[in-house]
Amino acid sequence: MAILLPRVGWPVDIYTNLRYNSTNIHARRHNWSNSCSLYTGSKYACVGFEPESSSRNFSIWSSLVVTPPEEVSISSEKKVYDVVLKQAALVKRESSNSVVLDVRPDLLLPGTIPVLKEAYDRSGEVCEEYAKTFYLGTLLMTPERRRAIWAIYVWCRRTDELVDGPNASHITPSALDRWESRLDDVFAGRPYDMFDAALSDTVARFPVDIQPFKDMIEGMRMDLRKSRYKNFDELYLYCYYVAGTVGLMSVPVMGIAPESKATTESVYNAALALGIANQLTNILRDVGEDSRRGRIYLPQDELAQAGLSEEDIFKGKVTDRWRSFMKNQIKRARMFFQEAEKGITELNQASRWPVWASLLIYRQILDEIEANDYNNFTKRAYVSKAKKLLALPVAYGRSLISPSSPKHSTLAKA
Repeated sequence: MAILLPRVGWPVDIYTNLRYNSTNIHARRHNWSNSCSLYTGSKYACVGFEPESSSRNFSIWSSLVVTPPEEVSISSEKKVYDVVLKQAALVKRESSNSVVLDVRPDLLLPGTIPVLKEAYDRSGEVCEEYAKTFYLGTLLMTPERRRAIWAIYVWCRRTDELVDGPNASHITPSALDRWESRLDDVFAGRPYDMFDAALSDTVARFPVDIQPFKDMIEGMRMDLRKSRYKNFDELYLYCYYVAGTVGLMSVPVMGIAPESKATTESVYNAALALGIANQLTNILRDVGEDSRRGRIYLPQDELAQAGLSEEDIFKGKVTDRWRSFMKNQIKRARMFFQEAEKGITELNQASRWPVWASLLIYRQILDEIEANDYNNFTKRAYVSKAKKLLALPVAYGRSLISPSSPKHSTLAKA
């Protein structure tokens, strides 16, 4: 069965690219990868190797990491916030145009509705398989919103797999360039396979900008060339690329509550903070695992200030210096979680539960690191199934809280 508007020169049999199983392979540290990884058979064939013909041109787009010489002194936080402002402006502009979230049959080619339904259903199956708690929360959303979130989830996981999945050894910078070119096609309404079709339909319905998607790919490029981070400013940018971007992708779909008095920018900033918090938590949980792969995702200057060296990380011995260092890192991650809390209540009520559940469960990983006496070298901190289940009613209760009044809200408009 041929997919609508396939790209010339690419296979168009959508079903040959949808195979996945539940093999428990290595999970990346990124925001979406809190379970086993997604294996999708041959779907990466078009990006994993060099093109057959050197005459084919693939678009290479610059991203946030490309900094002009005159802007070197600008902090990563400032660069990222510029993206936040852009996304917020897009949402406000679309909102003023009264965007309709229902399907408009006149915009679809004949015969494509069944294909899109299958595409979204498959995306939902993937989300259910690999992010069960989050998937459960999405069921409270409107059908349009939950399908769109599933489509974004699948794209993020597929992107993550490019540099940390079963085909990772074949991935090169040029392969990521081709994946970015494919992303351009998706946003232009030229999907390659069924999962792409779901995302292409999603970005056509919601005010989702392409920049966060491109920036996530930039994070994959960074992982190919970088294994050390001089300071938190560098690490912050990496965390934005691989996880903070997810928040910027999701807010336009989840929506802001009509009664919210918060600024659009502040809600986006809170969503960004949740992504940063999750990624910092991933990093702290996986110190030992990463070190065995020759990677250290910790600020080198702060390690030095604590009297620690790379050799200490590779030895993996818990000392008083290490405990002190970890306490400060955990404190920082919790500060980002606190910042994220401010924005969740401002989301559309039907969208709050999965976000609250994600925050409450993920934040508990920090508690487990502490319970392990800061031994994240040989012990993996994880939240038990019982604790996850206990967090769900708490998350649901918080999702019922209406946005704060202007008088009390820290996100209120001036």
